Amino acid sequence: MPFARIDLIKGKTPEYRAAVADIVYRGIVDVLKAPDGDRFVVVGEHTADNLIYDTKFLGFDRSPDFLLIQVTSTVGNDKPSKLAFFRFIADELKEKLSVRPDDIMINMVYVDRSDWSFGNGEPWN
Repeated sequence: MPFARIDLIKGKTPEYRAAVADIVYRGIVDVLKAPDGDRFVVVGEHTADNLIYDTKFLGFDRSPDFLLIQVTSTVGNDKPSKLAFFRFIADELKEKLSVRPDDIMINMVYVDRSDWSFGNGEPWN
């Protein structure tokens, strides 16, 4: 079950933030094959001095439109799925929101089902 965090600098509209969340969710369902309805996304807005990133690391040219996307998941933990997810997110953000690919950083964290509790203090079995 994936959980996504999307961090960005304050100033984007609610519609923009919702569209980014929708794109990440569609990638989780369509590419990583999570069940539809498994939608848990947090969008964190930060002042520019609280979202710290190297604008040139690894030869990229990052701008204040930088997006940091982290997905914690139990699904899609194979290289082809991860690569397809990265590509889907970059292509969709560019096409639908004109986000430059240099401004998209994605991090995947894979955990076991026993690492989740969806409520009542009970582990997910």
